[in-house]
Amino acid sequence: RTDEEKAQQNAKESLYLVSEYANEYFQKILHKTDQGKAIGLSYFKERGFTEETIKKFQLGYALDEWQAFTDDALGKGYKLEFLEQTGLTIVKDQKRFDRFKGRVMFPIHSMSGRILGFGGRILTNDKKAAKYVNSPESEIYNKSKILYGIYESRQSIFKDDLCILVEGYMDVLQFHENGIKNVLASSGTSLTEDQITLISRLTSNIVLLFDGDTAGVNAALRSTDMILEKGLNVKICSFPEGEDPDSYVKDNKKDKTLDFINNNSKDFIEFKLSFYNEDLKDEDKKVDVIKSVIKSISKIPDRLKQEVYIKKCS
Repeated sequence: RTDEEKAQQNAKESLYLVSEYANEYFQKILHKTDQGKAIGLSYFKERGFTEETIKKFQLGYALDEWQAFTDDALGKGYKLEFLEQTGLTIVKDQKRFDRFKGRVMFPIHSMSGRILGFGGRILTNDKKAAKYVNSPESEIYNKSKILYGIYESRQSIFKDDLCILVEGYMDVLQFHENGIKNVLASSGTSLTEDQITLISRLTSNIVLLFDGDTAGVNAALRSTDMILEKGLNVKICSFPEGEDPDSYVKDNKKDKTLDFINNNSKDFIEFKLSFYNEDLKDEDKKVDVIKSVIKSISKIPDRLKQEVYIKKCS
């Protein structure tokens, strides 16, 4: 390898080391400080998470102080440039701020368990602050290439030969808490080709779960075509009005939730027909719905599978 490549590799390694350190720091703050226990830990317990889930997902807390984390990291000899590149510290002129100040922390792991970045959720009702903040893109973190929960859920997905795809961190945690462990979240971004490829290393079966609002439905339909294009099998399951995966599994526990998913998962044809049910009464709109179904079928690379769906559609 050239010197330049070596330097690049070393810099990348430094970003990993800073992220690992931050992850340990945030966990320590959550479990060992008064502020962490009173604010962060009590929030996770309120959401119904046991110590086991909190430790398994390495959840943490960032002190509600402007540069507590940055000062600690610099004191331990970590370089400011790497703190800035991972986005843990924001540098403005001579000032330095902790990006995740006052937030509960969700580390984002790679498939092999390395820390790539973080999501942080604010707990106060500050109208000006974003509810969730994520690490910015960096040499090690590319949000379109990773899914939340991949490290913790990979074995179950492989074993069950099925991946349940949800929207947010809380959905993943709540499912694990209730014993359903083959679940991943796209964490607020629309599904990408890289993410589908990642899932395809573990299973070729995906069930998309989402809240029943229109934005959710449109996102699910976009994702469906991409999944079909990659040659995977996909079903779609929407929750009753006012319910989301997090609240549903919390109230109904494992068996009822799995029954609900099994009984309400539809393939893309059934889903489109039931979602656009009203439109089917109008001849012109009916043509659009059929076109949309055919467009999805055309994405399937496997000819035999295409045949099956064409028969079903007709």
